[in-house]
Amino acid sequence: MTEPAENKSPQPHPHLSGAGAAQQKSGHGILIAVIAVLVVIAIVVAGVVPRLRAKAALRVETNTLAVPEVGVIQPKRGSTAQEIVLPGNIQAFIDAPIYARTNGYLKIWYSDIGAHVKKGQLLAEIDTPEVDKQLAQARADLNTAQANENLSQITFNRFEGLKNTDSVAVQDVDNAAGDYAAKKAIVDSARSNVNRLEDLQSFEKIYAPFDGVITARNTDVGQLIDSGSSGGVAKELFHVAAIRTLRVYINVPQQYSVAAKPGILADLTLAQFPGRKFQGKLVRTANAIDLASRTLLVEVDVDNSTGELLPGAFTEVHLKLPTEVPSYILPVSALIFRAQGLQVASVQNDNRAKLVTIALGRDFGATVEVVSGLTDADRVIVSPPDSLVDGEEVKIALSNPQGGSGSASPQPR
Repeated sequence: MTEPAENKSPQPHPHLSGAGAAQQKSGHGILIAVIAVLVVIAIVVAGVVPRLRAKAALRVETNTLAVPEVGVIQPKRGSTAQEIVLPGNIQAFIDAPIYARTNGYLKIWYSDIGAHVKKGQLLAEIDTPEVDKQLAQARADLNTAQANENLSQITFNRFEGLKNTDSVAVQDVDNAAGDYAAKKAIVDSARSNVNRLEDLQSFEKIYAPFDGVITARNTDVGQLIDSGSSGGVAKELFHVAAIRTLRVYINVPQQYSVAAKPGILADLTLAQFPGRKFQGKLVRTANAIDLASRTLLVEVDVDNSTGELLPGAFTEVHLKLPTEVPSYILPVSALIFRAQGLQVASVQNDNRAKLVTIALGRDFGATVEVVSGLTDADRVIVSPPDSLVDGEEVKIALSNPQGGSGSASPQPR
């Protein structure tokens, strides 16, 4: 019979069984320790590396967000013939109040308000009874003086003829000559008084001094007229205005004063004539800047042969002034108001901001005119951040924040 298979397995050597078991246990312990270290390292790596990556990503994101994103536009050139709109008041070319030169009562008037009159046309007559009586008395005094002069002249001539015959004394001849000279002076004085009163009497009739229209009548029949010669207050009887040509005085700002020269055309617009323009011409300037307003007083004349324009009306004068200095149009949102003055920010080729001081021209409301500080190549930042400083790095936005094509369009008034 054969033995079972399990009884045939080799038996360990009796001298090596203890040492082998110890070595086997030591190998298992090292393996476990290595595995444990690897597990710990894996756990550490799994926890630290994502944090490092997140920190690095946060740093990159922070640096990216620290660079402001801005929108830019190219400044648009303004017109070479700039137009400024200034308020003005229309005035008559000649405007005169008419007063009386003599005292009395208004007898009759011939022209009322709105009447067109010609030069020398009779406007009114004044009844002057006191002046008439004074003139009559003065003429009587003149007649008396002339009679006395004639008698004195006869006496002088008689004495002068007898002087050579020694029939009269020389003293009598001299007395006659002196009396004749005195009487002659009295006549001249009386004649001058008559002429003065005749002139006063001629002032009974009031005439138009020039072609025009009656804009006011401040008297009526029977009203007492005081010329003011006796210390009273003179009262205006009529007001006459020449309106065939009208004047408009405007104040041009100092910065445009050089371009405002005689001969420049101007358009007048009025609220009562929507859509219409009346052409005028700049005819003269004051050639001096007003110290209070820093403006130049300018006169614009406009033809009014049709009579449509009325003196005293308000108008807006559109002056087309030539300019040699290039101007640019920018939106108001591009302006920076700081202690250094009015500035705009432009983006340089290295994507860094540059603050530029500018000078403004006209204000169109949503846009403004810049007369100095910009060039055609500038890329101006729209709505710059308040914290933006010179030399700061910026990032240009791909889309225009204004929703336009990247250019500023003027909005003239």
